[in-house]
Amino acid sequence: MRSKGVLHTDTEILVPFFDVDTMNVVWHGHYVKYLEVARCALLDKIGHNYDAMVESGFAWPVIDLQLRYVRGAVFGQKLNVRANLVEWENRLKISYLISDLETGERLTRASSVQVAVDMSRREMQLASPKVFTDAVERMLA
Repeated sequence: MRSKGVLHTDTEILVPFFDVDTMNVVWHGHYVKYLEVARCALLDKIGHNYDAMVESGFAWPVIDLQLRYVRGAVFGQKLNVRANLVEWENRLKISYLISDLETGERLTRASSVQVAVDMSRREMQLASPKVFTDAVERMLA
């Protein structure tokens, strides 16, 4: 979960009231939503977001998701969610760091792994589609 990655994006999240429990702490399941917001921002930055993935004929289901909670976020807290591209040639692996936007205090570390699935044949791909790897390589150039 600690890989830096070759490309990153930062996304600001303001913790809404409806994400907290009776102890005023973000319910653990909502962190996955915050990761998704950051993942979408990273894919937009690469120039190959979910719409482009579908247009290219591939779905990218999450096959692994890991989170390590350090400190709970609370209602009204401003968070920074950094998404780091770690792997892209055979699978899409992203590591995340959720921190307090103002202090930089680490709150949560996470990682997700997605694989390409050919939608017409419903077959998992052993390598990422060229259309995706080309988009990443263009961004890194």
